[in-house]
Amino acid sequence: DKGVNQYLKVVFLPNYNVSNAEVIIPAAELSQHISTAGMEASGTSNMKFAMNGCLIIGTMDGANVEIAEEAGKENLFIFGALVDEVNGLRQKMTQKDPVEYAGPILNQIFRAIEDNVFGARQELVALIDTIRNRNDYYLVCHDFVDYLRAQEEVDRCYANPSEWNRRSILTAVRMAKFSSDRTIQEYAYDIWNIAACPTPQPALKKEDVFKE
Repeated sequence: DKGVNQYLKVVFLPNYNVSNAEVIIPAAELSQHISTAGMEASGTSNMKFAMNGCLIIGTMDGANVEIAEEAGKENLFIFGALVDEVNGLRQKMTQKDPVEYAGPILNQIFRAIEDNVFGARQELVALIDTIRNRNDYYLVCHDFVDYLRAQEEVDRCYANPSEWNRRSILTAVRMAKFSSDRTIQEYAYDIWNIAACPTPQPALKKEDVFKE
């Protein structure tokens, strides 16, 4: 799209794996982890991004909660419903007029999709029908406006390199909790009920190296 390709590029990486992640994660500046609060959909990848100084935009779900506790919530871009609000919001969603529930911005997008502005009308209408008929289980419509607010905060912060770098550094240096050493030690003590083996002392003489 010549209208946006100098500003935005979308790249799809097939067969994403650890080898690709080793290149992508250290280079990333912002990573999205936007599962509905309480669904525990965000796992360890956000930890890896944060350990490399990448900032997180996301909901208070999964490991985002722990990252916010360690890095400071003010250094993440948090949006959306909290876990103790979700059930009540779902109930209200089923009782509210669908047009009013979606709000003016999303309704404008829905109309553009129905008018085939983006192409693939049949597929996209089928997709938006999963959230606009009192069936928005994941509260996509509810969280959308707050997501836009968080993205605006991202834009403001990124335009200030010193602030962005400050958040990035603080995030990276506060991620010690997510080290594999700490994790394995807790598994050993709390789950496997095993004690650490004493570390052998280095041999003082060459002939002692291979002694049992």
